[in-house]
Amino acid sequence: MNRTLAFALAVSLVVLIPCQPATAYLVDTTVPQGGGCPQPQLFNLSTTPLNRRWSVALPSSPATLLTSASAGSNAQLDEIEQAITDSFGVWTGITGTTLNSTTYPGMLAPLNRVTTADACNNDTETSADGMNTICFNQSSDGFTDGVLAFTRVITANVIGASVGNSPPAQFVGQILDADTLFRNDGQATFATPSALATPQGQGAYDLESLLIHELGHWFALDHSGVWRSIMFPFAPPPGQFLGSRPTVAAPDAPLADDDRAGIRSLYPDPNDSVNIGAIRGRIVPANPFALATVPATSPDSYVSRIFGAQVVAVDADSGAVIAAAFSLGSCAASNPPMQFDGSFDIERLPIGHSYLIYVEPLVGLATPADFSGALDDLCSSSSAGSCTTPAANTNFNPTFLPAAP
Repeated sequence: MNRTLAFALAVSLVVLIPCQPATAYLVDTTVPQGGGCPQPQLFNLSTTPLNRRWSVALPSSPATLLTSASAGSNAQLDEIEQAITDSFGVWTGITGTTLNSTTYPGMLAPLNRVTTADACNNDTETSADGMNTICFNQSSDGFTDGVLAFTRVITANVIGASVGNSPPAQFVGQILDADTLFRNDGQATFATPSALATPQGQGAYDLESLLIHELGHWFALDHSGVWRSIMFPFAPPPGQFLGSRPTVAAPDAPLADDDRAGIRSLYPDPNDSVNIGAIRGRIVPANPFALATVPATSPDSYVSRIFGAQVVAVDADSGAVIAAAFSLGSCAASNPPMQFDGSFDIERLPIGHSYLIYVEPLVGLATPADFSGALDDLCSSSSAGSCTTPAANTNFNPTFLPAAP
């Protein structure tokens, strides 16, 4: 492929500054009814605990959920529920967030069981019940080729909106209903951690890996382009669990630092004094002749900016990837809609560290198509003053420049 654009990237140590309300990472957003800047989606945990439940109606013909306990026994249900509980514990074990169950106990309601086969009924906002549910035996048109599980989320685009049993929304972007469905047509099987170690389980996908990933979508993280991230858009191969299993001492062990930083950006703990750094900037072509040559008022004034590139922050001492964001753009509340000017914002970085920054196009295993939902949600065709999300720019070569003395 011939790539004609390049951009200048100064590799330097970064001094961190206290961050503003989080807009970092590729998170799911909602545009307000009538137009405005896209607002991050998230649960309102300040009023009532997050309700959560799972359907004990399990597929039997074919059996797609493997456990070490006998099918149909209470032990089987307990084994599945333990995997669900541990998966929630991964996200609530992250320090520096209001999701942390130790710092903020009671933010999750008890995990309930329901017997309804089609309990994940939020295909549309009119059918949504306001109950957040995990289902293993519900068919859906969403199971296209290659889809193992998916999460549907309904949010408020106006204050006061509600669905089913959900309380009225107190802000735009508030999540009203989140449901996760697992494929049940026999094209894929899933195994609990103990069943994965059996010969039969070696041909199944790790249930816990997929649960953790889908619960990340519950909490409004979209996919990540960081390979080690649990939010990377591809599951581990059958019979494998990548990373470390959660433990009592390290409940968030399966996550990458990028996952942790993303959740901290959405649900920041106001008392956190460690993860308060930010790196902000804009990605533009290195060639000065490629810079904008049209009036700033023109719809094409941002055509030369690099939209949809992945910006990665690496710890300068360890070489570890700490967080990544996308060069999406900016939006001022006084002047919406979104301006696709190549701006990026990496939030909730640990202070006291030096970071190197690099930028890469999405031309590897993860492509712009794997992030299309979040990118498209930056605009709303039904809102006044709406915009059109441009295609992600993958036609450039990174050019690294030495750090300034």
